[in-house]
Amino acid sequence: MDWYPLYNSLRIAAISSVLVFFLGILAAYYAARLPRLVKGVLDVVLTLPMVLPPTVCGYFLILLFGVKRPLGMFLAQFGIKFVMTWYGGILAATVVAFPLMYRTARGAFESFDKTLAYAGQTLGLSNTYIFWRIRMPACRQGILAGTVLAFARALGEYGATSMLIGYTPGRTATISTTVYQLWRTNDEAGAFTWVMINLAISAVVLLCVNMLEDRQKRAVKR
Repeated sequence: MDWYPLYNSLRIAAISSVLVFFLGILAAYYAARLPRLVKGVLDVVLTLPMVLPPTVCGYFLILLFGVKRPLGMFLAQFGIKFVMTWYGGILAATVVAFPLMYRTARGAFESFDKTLAYAGQTLGLSNTYIFWRIRMPACRQGILAGTVLAFARALGEYGATSMLIGYTPGRTATISTTVYQLWRTNDEAGAFTWVMINLAISAVVLLCVNMLEDRQKRAVKR
């Protein structure tokens, strides 16, 4: 059995989760501090990939990074090509998973007790110190839950991934695209095997999310 789809899916999901973690926290932190009207408009823009069909997201990515598009041709001069490459899957997974991290992190930041930050400022602590040593630990449960959900979304991504990187065995194949290809070629046994593997991983991820939510609830009751 070729295990490349599992390796590639985990690789894409892990790298995109790291990117989404920092990008989501950065966007959520500054969005939570914006005026209500501006924040509402920004929310629409940043969470749009969550409500759009994944294939539409993939279509827009092709319009931006296609080999015959200005941006795609510019990046190609530096050897960067997102179409039909495994790391193009990172781009697709990052786009579709970002809204989950952003919304979860923003909710965590908005529920943060700002008096803790004000107290730190009166003690002469820098904003960087307050963010990493006070704000982040207080919001860690929500942020961790968002990270796990983003990883699960990136792991199961199909629409945008299939549009941007397609399916090439040993190069761009992921679990989702492999299931479709095996089903399309009437290899139902192989497709079922990958479905069960994906179900097992998804179950573990959801279990982690439930554990984090339970810990958060217990912390709030204290």
